Formats: sequence, structure tokens, C-alpha cells
Amino acid sequence: MNLVRTPLAIGEHVLQCRVAGTPEQRALGLMHRRELAPDEAMLFVCDEVAVQSFWMKDTPVALSIAFLDDDGTILHLDDMDPHCLDGCSSRHPVRYVLEVPQGWFRDRGIGTGERVRGPMFLATA
Repeated sequence: MNLVRTPLAIGEHVLQCRVAGTPEQRALGLMHRRELAPDEAMLFVCDEVAVQSFWMKDTPVALSIAFLDDDGTILHLDDMDPHCLDGCSSRHPVRYVLEVPQGWFRDRGIGTGERVRGPMFLATA
């Protein structure tokens, strides 16, 4: 599937991000991917602000997930294990969900409250 790509930044760190914006793209996500480059990511842009749930069906690579507010602020982080069918949900209604290689946030000291910068996020004063 040919997805739009955009760079996203968190502090000094830049991710090369594929954007999953349609229901079909979001359903496929990172399924069947055997590896991700160290700074590769996928941003899910959901149709509505709601509690979002994700699982790892047919996903053989371990991921970390960030649930983002409309301005890109990280509201919740979690880790997801390969092929795990247990759901991982946002604690608050969100539109944006970012998946990266597992440990990416931890290894860079990035936590909740930090802001992801990119063209899709609302500017704040």
C-alpha cells in the first residue's frame, strides 16, 4: 500500500512517518511488517476523536504506541508485543495514534506531555 510520508519531530528527534488515513490503511497498519528502521513510524489519523483501540494481530514486530491530542501532545504511551490479541486503548478520546519500534520513546527519554510536531497538528499559542 502506497502511503503518504511525512517527517514528525519530538524535541530534536525526527521520525520518518507513513500516514494511515483511510479505514483500509488503518486496518492494515503495520501488519506483516518484519522490521522497522530505527526512526520509522506510522501515524494513524482516525475519522473521529474517540477512544481508540489497537492490537497486534498479524504484526510480527514489537511496537510502542502513543495516543496524541489534536495538538500532538502525547497523552498515553504503551508497548505492544508481536501477535498479541490483547487490545491497547487510549485513556482519552483522540484522533491521532503513533506507532514506532518498541522502546523508541523510552530510549530517547520521551514521555507523556511532550509534543509531536508535524503539519497535521493544531498550532498552539
